[in-house]
Amino acid sequence: MQRAQSSKHPTQNQALCRWSDYTTVGIGRPPVRGDFAGPLFYTVFKGEHDVTKKDIVRIVSEQLDLTQLLTKDIVQKTFDVIIDALVESGRIELRNFGVFEVKRRAARTARNPKTNQEVKVGEKFVVSFKPGKEMEVKVQGWARKKGRKAKK
Repeated sequence: MQRAQSSKHPTQNQALCRWSDYTTVGIGRPPVRGDFAGPLFYTVFKGEHDVTKKDIVRIVSEQLDLTQLLTKDIVQKTFDVIIDALVESGRIELRNFGVFEVKRRAARTARNPKTNQEVKVGEKFVVSFKPGKEMEVKVQGWARKKGRKAKK
């Protein structure tokens, strides 16, 4: 069983395991090619730490039976294409995932909370994300399951 030592990752009692480790103790099932959102995410990521690019690379490489080096290149190229598309067109729509869009945030006057002085903040462009329906449904189901309420 692979154990994570970093403070951002689970402690020894909350180890990150491979599929084989879970199937030997009767938890979960072996991955099926193309099964990207299967029980592995729910089993491995129980909210103990933020999911990192390294975690995504590890899971995808295991599910597709690719090397982590090749998978890392694929994941990074995917991110690069998304960024380039945002720079070129200002909007990218990924069905069943969501929409990334570049929006203009107008100049405004803000207040420094420490000194209570007014500060002028110039206009800038920000990336917004609106989740797709499938993601929204899954997140809402997760929140209800955990007993969480939306922030007001």
